[in-house]
Amino acid sequence: MHAVASQTLTFASSAGSSLDLVLLGVLAGVTCLLVVAYHARIPYPILLVVGGGALAFVPGLPDVDLDPDLVLVVLLPPLLYSAAFFSSLRDLRANLAPIGLLAVGLVIATTLTVGLVAHAFINDLSWAAAFTLGAVLSPTDPVAATAIASRAGAPRRFVTIVEGESLLNDSSGLIIYKAAVAATLTGTFSLLDSGLDFVVGAAAGIAIGIVVGMIVARVRRVVDDPPTEITISLMTPYFAYLPAEALGVSAVLAAVTIGIWLGWRAPELITPAVRIQSFSVWEILTFVLNAALFVLVGLQLPQIVERIADKYAVADLVWWSALVFTVVVVTRFAWVAVATYVPRLWLKHSPWDGPDYKPGAVALVGWTGMRGAVSLAAALAIPLTVDGGAPFPGRDLIIFLVYVTILATLLVEGLSLAPLIRLLGVEDDGRLDRLEAKARIKAARRAIGRIDELQGEDWVRDVSAQRLRNSYEFRIRRFGSRFDDDDDGADEARSQAYQLLRREVLEAERAEIIRLRNDGVINDEVLRRIQHDLDLEDARLDLDGRGPLDLAQPSEAESEEDARIEHDPGPTPRA
Repeated sequence: MHAVASQTLTFASSAGSSLDLVLLGVLAGVTCLLVVAYHARIPYPILLVVGGGALAFVPGLPDVDLDPDLVLVVLLPPLLYSAAFFSSLRDLRANLAPIGLLAVGLVIATTLTVGLVAHAFINDLSWAAAFTLGAVLSPTDPVAATAIASRAGAPRRFVTIVEGESLLNDSSGLIIYKAAVAATLTGTFSLLDSGLDFVVGAAAGIAIGIVVGMIVARVRRVVDDPPTEITISLMTPYFAYLPAEALGVSAVLAAVTIGIWLGWRAPELITPAVRIQSFSVWEILTFVLNAALFVLVGLQLPQIVERIADKYAVADLVWWSALVFTVVVVTRFAWVAVATYVPRLWLKHSPWDGPDYKPGAVALVGWTGMRGAVSLAAALAIPLTVDGGAPFPGRDLIIFLVYVTILATLLVEGLSLAPLIRLLGVEDDGRLDRLEAKARIKAARRAIGRIDELQGEDWVRDVSAQRLRNSYEFRIRRFGSRFDDDDDGADEARSQAYQLLRREVLEAERAEIIRLRNDGVINDEVLRRIQHDLDLEDARLDLDGRGPLDLAQPSEAESEEDARIEHDPGPTPRA
Protein backbone atom coordinates (compact mmCIF):
# COMPACT_ATOMS: atom_id res chain seq x y z
CA MET A 1 0.00 0.00 0.00
CA HIS A 2 1.17 3.48 -0.62
CA ALA A 3 2.06 5.71 2.28
CA VAL A 4 -0.66 7.38 4.25
CA ALA A 5 -1.80 10.41 2.37
CA SER A 6 -1.56 13.73 4.12
CA GLN A 7 -5.27 14.13 3.68
CA THR A 8 -7.34 10.98 4.09
CA LEU A 9 -10.75 12.48 3.63
CA THR A 10 -11.38 15.01 0.91
CA PHE A 11 -14.58 17.06 0.90
CA ALA A 12 -15.54 18.75 -2.35
CA SER A 13 -18.26 21.25 -1.51
CA SER A 14 -18.91 24.87 -0.87
CA ALA A 15 -17.02 26.20 2.11
CA GLY A 16 -18.49 28.03 5.04
CA SER A 17 -21.54 27.56 7.21
CA SER A 18 -23.45 25.46 4.66
CA LEU A 19 -20.82 22.74 4.84
CA ASP A 20 -20.91 22.89 8.64
CA LEU A 21 -24.67 22.42 8.64
CA VAL A 22 -24.46 19.51 6.21
CA LEU A 23 -21.85 17.76 8.32
CA LEU A 24 -23.95 18.43 11.40
CA GLY A 25 -26.86 16.75 9.65
CA VAL A 26 -24.69 13.71 8.83
CA LEU A 27 -23.58 13.40 12.45
CA ALA A 28 -27.17 13.73 13.64
CA GLY A 29 -28.27 11.09 11.13
CA VAL A 30 -25.57 8.69 12.29
CA THR A 31 -26.60 9.23 15.90
CA CYS A 32 -30.22 8.48 15.04
CA LEU A 33 -29.15 5.29 13.27
CA LEU A 34 -27.24 4.14 16.35
CA VAL A 35 -30.22 4.84 18.58
CA VAL A 36 -32.54 2.98 16.22
CA ALA A 37 -30.13 0.03 16.09
CA TYR A 38 -30.07 -0.10 19.89
CA HIS A 39 -33.84 -0.06 20.36
CA ALA A 40 -34.58 -2.32 17.38
CA ARG A 41 -31.80 -4.73 18.44
CA ILE A 42 -30.47 -4.75 14.88
CA PRO A 43 -26.68 -5.15 14.63
CA TYR A 44 -25.43 -1.62 14.07
CA PRO A 45 -23.12 -2.42 11.09
CA ILE A 46 -26.24 -3.20 9.03
CA LEU A 47 -28.05 0.06 9.76
CA LEU A 48 -24.89 2.13 9.44
CA VAL A 49 -23.87 0.83 6.02
CA VAL A 50 -27.43 1.19 4.70
CA GLY A 51 -27.97 4.53 6.41
CA GLY A 52 -24.60 5.80 5.24
CA GLY A 53 -25.56 5.00 1.66
CA ALA A 54 -28.89 6.77 2.11
CA LEU A 55 -27.26 9.81 3.69
CA ALA A 56 -24.86 10.04 0.77
CA PHE A 57 -27.74 10.93 -1.58
CA VAL A 58 -28.96 13.83 0.57
CA PRO A 59 -28.83 17.01 -1.56
CA GLY A 60 -25.94 19.30 -0.71
CA LEU A 61 -23.84 16.63 0.97
CA PRO A 62 -20.15 16.97 0.11
CA ASP A 63 -18.43 14.21 -1.83
CA VAL A 64 -16.41 12.03 0.52
CA ASP A 65 -13.24 10.52 -0.92
CA LEU A 66 -12.10 7.81 1.51
CA ASP A 67 -8.40 7.12 1.20
CA PRO A 68 -7.94 3.35 1.64
CA ASP A 69 -5.01 3.96 3.97
CA LEU A 70 -7.49 5.46 6.43
CA VAL A 71 -8.82 1.93 6.84
CA LEU A 72 -5.76 -0.20 6.18
CA VAL A 73 -3.26 1.84 8.22
CA VAL A 74 -5.17 4.13 10.57
CA LEU A 75 -8.43 2.39 11.51
CA LEU A 76 -7.83 -1.31 10.88
CA PRO A 77 -4.89 -1.96 13.31
CA PRO A 78 -6.74 -1.03 16.54
CA LEU A 79 -9.81 -3.00 15.44
CA LEU A 80 -7.74 -6.11 14.71
CA TYR A 81 -5.74 -5.71 17.91
CA SER A 82 -8.85 -5.25 20.04
CA ALA A 83 -10.61 -8.29 18.55
CA ALA A 84 -7.48 -10.42 19.05
CA PHE A 85 -6.78 -9.09 22.56
CA PHE A 86 -10.25 -10.00 23.84
CA SER A 87 -10.38 -13.35 22.02
CA SER A 88 -9.61 -16.63 23.76
CA LEU A 89 -6.28 -18.17 22.82
CA ARG A 90 -7.43 -21.48 24.22
CA ASP A 91 -10.58 -21.48 22.09
CA LEU A 92 -8.61 -20.44 18.98
CA ARG A 93 -6.14 -23.29 19.49
CA ALA A 94 -8.96 -25.79 20.08
CA ASN A 95 -10.58 -24.75 16.78
CA LEU A 96 -7.41 -24.19 14.76
CA ALA A 97 -8.32 -26.77 12.09
CA PRO A 98 -11.69 -25.29 11.03
CA ILE A 99 -10.32 -21.75 11.36
CA GLY A 100 -7.36 -22.62 9.13
CA LEU A 101 -9.60 -24.23 6.53
CA LEU A 102 -11.68 -21.05 6.38
CA ALA A 103 -8.89 -18.48 6.72
CA VAL A 104 -6.65 -20.01 4.04
CA GLY A 105 -8.50 -22.67 2.08
CA LEU A 106 -11.76 -20.78 1.66
CA VAL A 107 -9.92 -17.58 0.73
CA ILE A 108 -8.19 -19.39 -2.14
CA ALA A 109 -11.42 -21.12 -3.18
CA THR A 110 -13.38 -17.85 -3.20
CA THR A 111 -10.70 -16.09 -5.23
CA LEU A 112 -10.75 -18.86 -7.83
CA THR A 113 -14.53 -19.30 -8.15
CA VAL A 114 -15.33 -15.59 -8.25
CA GLY A 115 -12.49 -15.01 -10.69
CA LEU A 116 -13.56 -17.80 -13.04
CA VAL A 117 -17.24 -16.83 -13.03
CA ALA A 118 -16.55 -13.10 -13.32
CA HIS A 119 -14.25 -13.57 -16.30
CA ALA A 120 -16.77 -15.87 -17.99
CA PHE A 121 -19.80 -13.60 -17.62
CA ILE A 122 -18.37 -10.06 -17.33
CA ASN A 123 -16.68 -9.15 -20.59
CA ASP A 124 -14.81 -6.10 -19.29
CA LEU A 125 -12.80 -8.09 -16.75
CA SER A 126 -9.58 -9.73 -17.84
CA TRP A 127 -8.33 -12.84 -16.06
CA ALA A 128 -6.12 -10.85 -13.70
CA ALA A 129 -8.82 -8.26 -13.02
CA ALA A 130 -11.40 -10.99 -12.37
CA PHE A 131 -9.11 -12.70 -9.87
CA THR A 132 -8.47 -9.31 -8.28
CA LEU A 133 -12.23 -9.07 -7.68
CA GLY A 134 -12.20 -12.56 -6.16
CA ALA A 135 -9.27 -11.73 -3.87
CA VAL A 136 -10.91 -8.51 -2.69
CA LEU A 137 -14.08 -10.42 -1.75
CA SER A 138 -12.30 -13.44 -0.25
CA PRO A 139 -11.88 -12.25 3.38
CA THR A 140 -14.82 -11.85 5.71
CA ASP A 141 -15.06 -8.70 7.79
CA PRO A 142 -13.61 -8.84 11.34
CA VAL A 143 -16.05 -6.17 12.52
CA ALA A 144 -19.32 -7.33 11.00
CA ALA A 145 -18.84 -11.04 11.71
CA THR A 146 -18.09 -10.60 15.41
CA ALA A 147 -20.64 -7.86 16.09
CA ILE A 148 -23.52 -9.62 14.35
CA ALA A 149 -22.75 -13.16 15.54
CA SER A 150 -22.28 -12.18 19.18
CA ARG A 151 -25.45 -10.11 19.38
CA ALA A 152 -27.48 -12.80 17.62
CA GLY A 153 -27.00 -15.26 20.49
CA ALA A 154 -24.85 -17.67 18.52
CA PRO A 155 -23.07 -20.59 20.24
CA ARG A 156 -19.67 -19.77 21.70
CA ARG A 157 -17.78 -22.22 19.48
CA PHE A 158 -19.44 -20.80 16.37
CA VAL A 159 -18.46 -17.25 17.40
CA THR A 160 -14.90 -18.42 18.05
CA ILE A 161 -14.59 -20.01 14.60
CA VAL A 162 -16.10 -17.04 12.74
CA GLU A 163 -14.07 -14.54 14.78
CA GLY A 164 -10.84 -16.50 14.32
CA GLU A 165 -11.48 -16.79 10.58
CA SER A 166 -12.04 -13.06 10.20
CA LEU A 167 -8.89 -12.31 12.20
CA LEU A 168 -6.65 -14.47 9.99
CA ASN A 169 -8.18 -14.40 6.52
CA ASP A 170 -7.43 -10.70 5.99
CA SER A 171 -3.76 -11.61 5.76
CA SER A 172 -4.20 -14.42 3.25
CA GLY A 173 -6.75 -12.41 1.27
CA LEU A 174 -4.56 -9.31 1.02
CA ILE A 175 -1.51 -11.35 0.01
CA ILE A 176 -3.47 -12.96 -2.85
CA TYR A 177 -4.93 -9.55 -3.69
CA LYS A 178 -1.48 -8.00 -4.06
CA ALA A 179 -0.42 -10.87 -6.31
CA ALA A 180 -3.51 -10.42 -8.51
CA VAL A 181 -2.98 -6.65 -8.76
CA ALA A 182 0.68 -7.16 -9.62
CA ALA A 183 -0.31 -9.64 -12.33
CA THR A 184 -2.71 -7.09 -13.80
CA LEU A 185 -0.13 -4.31 -13.70
CA THR A 186 2.70 -6.30 -15.26
CA GLY A 187 0.82 -8.93 -17.25
CA THR A 188 2.81 -11.76 -15.61
CA PHE A 189 2.14 -14.12 -12.71
CA SER A 190 4.29 -16.65 -10.85
CA LEU A 191 2.54 -19.18 -8.62
CA LEU A 192 5.83 -20.12 -6.95
CA ASP A 193 6.70 -16.52 -6.10
CA SER A 194 3.20 -15.83 -4.81
CA GLY A 195 3.23 -18.95 -2.64
CA LEU A 196 6.63 -18.03 -1.25
CA ASP A 197 5.46 -14.48 -0.51
CA PHE A 198 2.46 -15.93 1.31
CA VAL A 199 4.52 -18.16 3.59
CA VAL A 200 7.31 -15.65 4.23
CA GLY A 201 4.88 -12.76 4.77
CA ALA A 202 2.78 -14.72 7.26
CA ALA A 203 5.79 -16.02 9.21
CA ALA A 204 7.44 -12.58 9.32
CA GLY A 205 4.20 -10.91 10.44
CA ILE A 206 3.79 -13.39 13.30
CA ALA A 207 7.43 -12.96 14.33
CA ILE A 208 7.12 -9.17 14.38
CA GLY A 209 3.97 -9.39 16.50
CA ILE A 210 5.66 -11.66 19.06
CA VAL A 211 8.86 -9.59 19.29
CA VAL A 212 7.02 -6.29 19.65
CA GLY A 213 4.66 -7.91 22.16
CA MET A 214 7.61 -9.00 24.32
CA ILE A 215 9.05 -5.48 24.23
CA VAL A 216 5.73 -3.83 25.10
CA ALA A 217 5.18 -6.31 27.95
CA ARG A 218 8.58 -5.45 29.44
CA VAL A 219 7.88 -1.73 29.23
CA ARG A 220 4.45 -2.05 30.84
CA ARG A 221 5.82 -4.10 33.74
CA VAL A 222 7.82 -1.10 34.96
CA VAL A 223 4.98 1.40 34.50
CA ASP A 224 2.18 1.81 37.04
CA ASP A 225 0.33 4.87 35.80
CA PRO A 226 -3.09 4.35 34.14
CA PRO A 227 -2.90 7.24 31.63
CA THR A 228 0.59 6.20 30.51
CA GLU A 229 -0.32 2.52 30.22
CA ILE A 230 -3.54 3.24 28.34
CA THR A 231 -1.65 5.46 25.91
CA ILE A 232 0.90 2.68 25.33
CA SER A 233 -1.99 0.26 24.84
CA LEU A 234 -3.56 2.49 22.18
CA MET A 235 -0.26 2.75 20.31
CA THR A 236 0.60 -0.95 20.58
CA PRO A 237 -1.21 -2.15 17.43
CA TYR A 238 0.69 0.44 15.36
CA PHE A 239 4.01 -0.66 16.88
CA ALA A 240 3.46 -4.03 15.23
CA TYR A 241 1.44 -3.07 12.15
CA LEU A 242 3.57 -0.24 10.76
CA PRO A 243 6.98 -2.03 10.77
CA ALA A 244 5.39 -5.05 9.10
CA GLU A 245 3.73 -2.82 6.50
CA ALA A 246 7.03 -1.05 5.84
CA LEU A 247 8.78 -4.41 5.34
CA GLY A 248 6.07 -5.61 2.98
CA VAL A 249 5.04 -8.59 5.16
CA SER A 250 1.69 -9.41 6.74
CA ALA A 251 0.88 -6.38 8.87
CA VAL A 252 -2.55 -7.84 9.63
CA LEU A 253 -1.03 -10.95 11.21
CA ALA A 254 1.42 -8.75 13.13
CA ALA A 255 -1.45 -6.79 14.71
CA VAL A 256 -3.44 -9.95 15.42
CA THR A 257 -0.43 -11.76 16.91
CA ILE A 258 0.50 -8.97 19.30
CA GLY A 259 -3.14 -8.72 20.38
CA ILE A 260 -3.33 -12.44 21.19
CA TRP A 261 0.13 -12.37 22.82
CA LEU A 262 -0.66 -9.49 25.18
CA GLY A 263 -4.26 -10.57 25.74
CA TRP A 264 -3.07 -13.90 27.17
CA ARG A 265 -0.67 -12.10 29.54
CA ALA A 266 -3.01 -9.23 30.43
CA PRO A 267 -4.37 -10.74 33.68
CA GLU A 268 -0.88 -10.71 35.18
CA LEU A 269 0.46 -7.71 33.29
CA ILE A 270 -2.27 -5.14 33.97
CA THR A 271 -3.19 -3.83 37.41
CA PRO A 272 -6.87 -3.65 38.46
CA ALA A 273 -6.99 0.17 38.19
CA VAL A 274 -5.55 0.13 34.68
CA ARG A 275 -7.76 -2.79 33.64
CA ILE A 276 -10.98 -0.99 34.62
CA GLN A 277 -10.05 2.17 32.74
CA SER A 278 -8.34 0.67 29.70
CA PHE A 279 -11.09 -1.86 28.96
CA SER A 280 -13.63 0.96 29.01
CA VAL A 281 -11.46 3.04 26.68
CA TRP A 282 -11.07 0.16 24.24
CA GLU A 283 -14.78 -0.64 24.30
CA ILE A 284 -15.69 2.92 23.36
CA LEU A 285 -12.88 3.28 20.82
CA THR A 286 -13.85 0.04 19.07
CA PHE A 287 -17.48 1.08 18.87
CA VAL A 288 -16.65 4.53 17.49
CA LEU A 289 -14.20 3.16 14.89
CA ASN A 290 -16.73 0.53 13.80
CA ALA A 291 -19.42 3.17 13.41
CA ALA A 292 -17.08 5.44 11.45
CA LEU A 293 -16.00 2.61 9.15
CA PHE A 294 -19.48 1.51 8.15
CA VAL A 295 -20.76 5.07 7.66
CA LEU A 296 -17.77 5.92 5.48
CA VAL A 297 -18.40 2.77 3.46
CA GLY A 298 -21.94 3.96 2.80
CA LEU A 299 -20.85 7.47 1.88
CA GLN A 300 -18.80 6.08 -1.04
CA LEU A 301 -21.89 4.97 -2.96
CA PRO A 302 -22.74 8.13 -4.98
CA GLN A 303 -19.27 8.45 -6.49
CA ILE A 304 -19.19 4.76 -7.38
CA VAL A 305 -22.60 4.91 -9.05
CA GLU A 306 -21.74 8.11 -10.89
CA ARG A 307 -18.58 6.66 -12.42
CA ILE A 308 -20.26 3.58 -13.90
CA ALA A 309 -23.78 4.89 -14.66
CA ASP A 310 -22.99 5.91 -18.25
CA LYS A 311 -20.84 2.90 -19.08
CA TYR A 312 -23.03 -0.07 -18.13
CA ALA A 313 -26.72 -0.87 -18.45
CA VAL A 314 -28.70 -1.16 -15.22
CA ALA A 315 -29.84 -4.67 -16.12
CA ASP A 316 -26.23 -5.80 -16.57
CA LEU A 317 -25.19 -4.30 -13.23
CA VAL A 318 -28.07 -6.01 -11.42
CA TRP A 319 -27.28 -9.36 -13.09
CA TRP A 320 -23.56 -9.15 -12.37
CA SER A 321 -24.15 -8.08 -8.76
CA ALA A 322 -26.54 -10.97 -8.13
CA LEU A 323 -24.13 -13.37 -9.80
CA VAL A 324 -21.11 -12.33 -7.73
CA PHE A 325 -23.10 -12.40 -4.48
CA THR A 326 -24.45 -15.86 -5.29
CA VAL A 327 -21.00 -17.22 -6.13
CA VAL A 328 -19.58 -15.86 -2.86
CA VAL A 329 -22.36 -17.45 -0.79
CA VAL A 330 -22.45 -20.78 -2.66
CA THR A 331 -18.65 -21.14 -2.55
CA ARG A 332 -18.67 -20.74 1.22
CA PHE A 333 -21.45 -23.28 1.67
CA ALA A 334 -19.75 -25.77 -0.64
CA TRP A 335 -16.36 -25.36 1.02
CA VAL A 336 -17.76 -25.78 4.54
CA ALA A 337 -19.75 -28.86 3.48
CA VAL A 338 -16.74 -30.47 1.80
CA ALA A 339 -14.43 -29.67 4.73
CA THR A 340 -17.00 -31.11 7.14
CA TYR A 341 -18.16 -34.32 5.54
CA VAL A 342 -15.44 -35.47 3.13
CA PRO A 343 -12.80 -36.14 5.86
CA ARG A 344 -15.27 -38.49 7.56
CA LEU A 345 -15.04 -40.84 4.61
CA TRP A 346 -11.59 -41.99 5.75
CA LEU A 347 -10.90 -40.29 9.11
CA LYS A 348 -14.30 -40.96 10.74
CA HIS A 349 -14.35 -37.37 11.96
CA SER A 350 -14.00 -33.84 10.63
CA PRO A 351 -12.32 -30.66 11.87
CA TRP A 352 -15.72 -29.33 12.93
CA ASP A 353 -16.48 -32.21 15.32
CA GLY A 354 -16.24 -31.43 19.00
CA PRO A 355 -17.98 -31.85 22.35
CA ASP A 356 -20.61 -29.30 21.42
CA TYR A 357 -20.86 -30.19 17.72
CA LYS A 358 -24.29 -29.74 16.17
CA PRO A 359 -25.07 -30.23 12.46
CA GLY A 360 -26.92 -26.93 12.39
CA ALA A 361 -23.79 -25.09 13.49
CA VAL A 362 -22.04 -26.14 10.27
CA ALA A 363 -24.85 -24.63 8.20
CA LEU A 364 -24.58 -21.52 10.36
CA VAL A 365 -20.87 -21.17 9.59
CA GLY A 366 -21.67 -21.53 5.90
CA TRP A 367 -24.20 -18.72 6.10
CA THR A 368 -22.04 -16.28 8.08
CA GLY A 369 -19.82 -14.71 5.45
CA MET A 370 -20.39 -10.97 5.80
CA ARG A 371 -18.00 -8.69 3.95
CA GLY A 372 -17.11 -5.19 5.09
CA ALA A 373 -14.83 -2.20 5.01
CA VAL A 374 -11.62 -4.19 4.50
CA SER A 375 -12.85 -5.46 1.14
CA LEU A 376 -13.94 -1.99 0.08
CA ALA A 377 -10.62 -0.47 1.15
CA ALA A 378 -8.75 -3.08 -0.87
CA ALA A 379 -10.94 -2.31 -3.89
CA LEU A 380 -10.35 1.43 -3.52
CA ALA A 381 -6.60 0.79 -3.32
CA ILE A 382 -6.53 -0.77 -6.80
CA PRO A 383 -4.18 1.38 -8.92
CA LEU A 384 -5.71 3.71 -11.46
CA THR A 385 -3.40 2.58 -14.27
CA VAL A 386 -1.31 -0.42 -15.24
CA ASP A 387 2.28 -0.38 -16.43
CA GLY A 388 2.36 1.68 -19.61
CA GLY A 389 -0.32 4.14 -18.47
CA ALA A 390 -3.47 2.32 -19.59
CA PRO A 391 -6.43 2.37 -17.14
CA PHE A 392 -6.70 -0.57 -14.76
CA PRO A 393 -9.28 -2.85 -16.45
CA GLY A 394 -12.70 -2.70 -14.82
CA ARG A 395 -11.56 -0.82 -11.71
CA ASP A 396 -14.81 1.11 -11.19
CA LEU A 397 -16.89 -1.98 -11.88
CA ILE A 398 -14.89 -3.98 -9.34
CA ILE A 399 -15.48 -1.30 -6.70
CA PHE A 400 -19.21 -1.26 -7.45
CA LEU A 401 -19.53 -5.06 -7.29
CA VAL A 402 -17.59 -5.14 -4.02
CA TYR A 403 -19.86 -2.51 -2.47
CA VAL A 404 -23.04 -4.30 -3.54
CA THR A 405 -21.70 -7.60 -2.20
CA ILE A 406 -20.89 -5.95 1.13
CA LEU A 407 -24.38 -4.50 1.28
CA ALA A 408 -26.04 -7.78 0.26
CA THR A 409 -24.12 -9.94 2.73
CA LEU A 410 -24.87 -7.55 5.60
CA LEU A 411 -28.55 -7.28 4.74
CA VAL A 412 -29.34 -10.84 3.64
CA GLU A 413 -27.03 -12.83 5.91
CA GLY A 414 -26.82 -10.37 8.79
CA LEU A 415 -30.58 -9.78 9.22
CA SER A 416 -31.42 -13.48 8.84
CA LEU A 417 -28.73 -14.74 11.21
CA ALA A 418 -30.70 -14.50 14.47
CA PRO A 419 -33.85 -16.18 13.03
CA LEU A 420 -31.65 -18.87 11.47
CA ILE A 421 -30.01 -19.58 14.83
CA ARG A 422 -33.43 -20.12 16.40
CA LEU A 423 -34.64 -22.20 13.44
CA LEU A 424 -31.62 -24.51 13.58
CA GLY A 425 -31.80 -24.78 17.34
CA VAL A 426 -28.16 -23.88 17.92
CA GLU A 427 -28.50 -21.08 20.44
CA ASP A 428 -25.88 -20.69 23.12
CA ASP A 429 -26.34 -23.61 25.54
CA GLY A 430 -25.22 -21.71 28.65
CA ARG A 431 -22.02 -23.72 28.99
CA LEU A 432 -19.99 -20.60 29.72
CA ASP A 433 -22.49 -19.58 32.41
CA ARG A 434 -22.02 -22.97 34.06
CA LEU A 435 -18.24 -22.69 33.94
CA GLU A 436 -18.41 -19.12 35.27
CA ALA A 437 -20.52 -20.19 38.25
CA LYS A 438 -18.16 -23.08 39.04
CA ALA A 439 -15.15 -20.77 38.78
CA ARG A 440 -16.77 -18.26 41.16
CA ILE A 441 -17.45 -21.06 43.65
CA LYS A 442 -13.84 -22.25 43.40
CA ALA A 443 -12.51 -18.68 43.87
CA ALA A 444 -14.73 -18.21 46.94
CA ARG A 445 -13.43 -21.44 48.47
CA ARG A 446 -9.87 -20.31 47.89
CA ALA A 447 -10.72 -17.00 49.60
CA ILE A 448 -12.08 -18.84 52.67
CA GLY A 449 -8.89 -20.92 52.77
CA ARG A 450 -6.83 -17.76 52.75
CA ILE A 451 -8.94 -16.26 55.54
CA ASP A 452 -8.23 -19.35 57.67
CA GLU A 453 -4.48 -19.00 57.01
CA LEU A 454 -4.47 -15.34 58.04
CA GLN A 455 -6.69 -15.74 61.11
CA GLY A 456 -3.71 -16.09 63.42
CA GLU A 457 -2.11 -12.81 62.31
CA ASP A 458 -2.16 -10.00 64.89
CA TRP A 459 -3.72 -7.52 62.48
CA VAL A 460 -6.66 -9.80 61.59
CA ARG A 461 -9.65 -9.33 63.89
CA ASP A 462 -11.87 -12.34 64.50
CA VAL A 463 -15.00 -10.30 63.82
CA SER A 464 -13.67 -9.11 60.46
CA ALA A 465 -12.54 -12.61 59.44
CA GLN A 466 -15.90 -14.12 60.37
CA ARG A 467 -17.76 -11.43 58.44
CA LEU A 468 -15.69 -12.13 55.33
CA ARG A 469 -16.11 -15.90 55.75
CA ASN A 470 -19.89 -15.55 56.01
CA SER A 471 -19.92 -13.42 52.85
CA TYR A 472 -17.97 -16.00 50.84
CA GLU A 473 -19.99 -18.93 52.22
CA PHE A 474 -23.16 -17.19 51.09
CA ARG A 475 -21.60 -16.62 47.67
CA ILE A 476 -20.86 -20.36 47.40
CA ARG A 477 -24.45 -21.22 48.31
CA ARG A 478 -25.83 -18.63 45.91
CA PHE A 479 -23.88 -19.81 42.86
CA GLY A 480 -24.28 -23.45 43.83
CA SER A 481 -28.04 -23.04 43.85
CA ARG A 482 -27.95 -22.26 40.13
CA PHE A 483 -27.15 -25.92 39.50
CA ASP A 484 -30.02 -27.21 41.64
CA ASP A 485 -33.28 -27.69 39.76
CA ASP A 486 -35.07 -28.17 43.10
CA ASP A 487 -33.74 -24.97 44.62
CA ASP A 488 -36.48 -22.65 45.83
CA GLY A 489 -34.49 -19.53 44.89
CA ALA A 490 -34.26 -18.24 48.46
CA ASP A 491 -30.52 -17.50 48.32
CA GLU A 492 -30.83 -15.76 44.95
CA ALA A 493 -33.80 -13.74 46.21
CA ARG A 494 -31.84 -12.70 49.32
CA SER A 495 -28.91 -11.66 47.14
CA GLN A 496 -31.11 -9.64 44.81
CA ALA A 497 -32.86 -7.93 47.73
CA TYR A 498 -29.55 -7.04 49.36
CA GLN A 499 -28.08 -5.69 46.14
CA LEU A 500 -31.20 -3.64 45.45
CA LEU A 501 -30.89 -2.17 48.94
CA ARG A 502 -27.20 -1.50 48.34
CA ARG A 503 -27.95 0.35 45.11
CA GLU A 504 -30.55 2.52 46.80
CA VAL A 505 -28.02 3.40 49.52
CA LEU A 506 -25.36 4.19 46.91
CA GLU A 507 -27.81 6.50 45.12
CA ALA A 508 -28.36 8.30 48.42
CA GLU A 509 -24.59 8.74 48.82
CA ARG A 510 -24.32 10.10 45.29
CA ALA A 511 -27.13 12.56 45.87
CA GLU A 512 -25.46 13.80 49.04
CA ILE A 513 -22.03 14.42 47.53
CA ILE A 514 -23.68 16.22 44.60
CA ARG A 515 -25.54 18.43 47.10
CA LEU A 516 -22.27 19.14 48.92
CA ARG A 517 -20.64 20.09 45.62
CA ASN A 518 -23.55 22.33 44.62
CA ASP A 519 -23.46 24.04 48.04
CA GLY A 520 -19.74 24.74 47.72
CA VAL A 521 -18.68 22.46 50.58
CA ILE A 522 -16.52 20.27 48.27
CA ASN A 523 -15.11 20.91 44.83
CA ASP A 524 -15.46 18.81 41.66
CA GLU A 525 -12.20 16.96 42.23
CA VAL A 526 -13.38 15.61 45.58
CA LEU A 527 -16.75 14.82 44.02
CA ARG A 528 -15.13 12.75 41.28
CA ARG A 529 -12.93 10.82 43.73
CA ILE A 530 -15.86 9.76 45.88
CA GLN A 531 -18.06 9.16 42.85
CA HIS A 532 -15.43 6.87 41.35
CA ASP A 533 -15.43 4.66 44.46
CA LEU A 534 -19.23 4.56 44.53
CA ASP A 535 -19.34 3.66 40.84
CA LEU A 536 -16.93 0.75 41.38
CA GLU A 537 -19.16 -0.60 44.16
CA ASP A 538 -22.22 -0.17 41.96
CA ALA A 539 -20.52 -1.99 39.07
CA ARG A 540 -20.05 -5.06 41.29
CA LEU A 541 -23.80 -5.43 41.81
CA ASP A 542 -25.54 -8.19 39.88
CA LEU A 543 -29.22 -7.31 39.67
CA ASP A 544 -29.88 -9.57 36.71
CA GLY A 545 -29.74 -12.76 38.71
CA ARG A 546 -30.56 -16.01 37.00
CA GLY A 547 -32.35 -19.05 38.25
CA PRO A 548 -31.13 -22.65 38.04
CA LEU A 549 -29.12 -23.36 34.93
CA ASP A 550 -30.59 -25.58 32.24
CA LEU A 551 -28.27 -28.52 32.73
CA ALA A 552 -28.41 -30.61 29.60
CA GLN A 553 -26.37 -33.79 29.85
CA PRO A 554 -22.75 -32.53 29.59
CA SER A 555 -20.37 -34.17 27.19
CA GLU A 556 -17.34 -36.13 28.43
CA ALA A 557 -15.02 -33.21 27.61
CA GLU A 558 -17.29 -30.75 29.43
CA SER A 559 -17.47 -33.02 32.48
CA GLU A 560 -13.67 -33.21 32.59
CA GLU A 561 -13.45 -29.42 32.26
CA ASP A 562 -15.97 -28.89 35.06
CA ALA A 563 -14.07 -31.36 37.23
CA ARG A 564 -10.82 -29.46 36.71
CA ILE A 565 -12.44 -26.26 37.91
CA GLU A 566 -14.11 -28.03 40.82
CA HIS A 567 -11.15 -30.04 42.16
CA ASP A 568 -7.98 -28.34 40.90
CA PRO A 569 -6.17 -27.23 44.09
CA GLY A 570 -4.21 -24.56 42.21
CA PRO A 571 -1.07 -22.90 43.58
CA THR A 572 -0.42 -22.93 47.29
CA PRO A 573 -1.44 -19.56 48.81
CA ARG A 574 1.42 -17.42 50.02
CA ALA A 575 1.79 -17.14 53.80
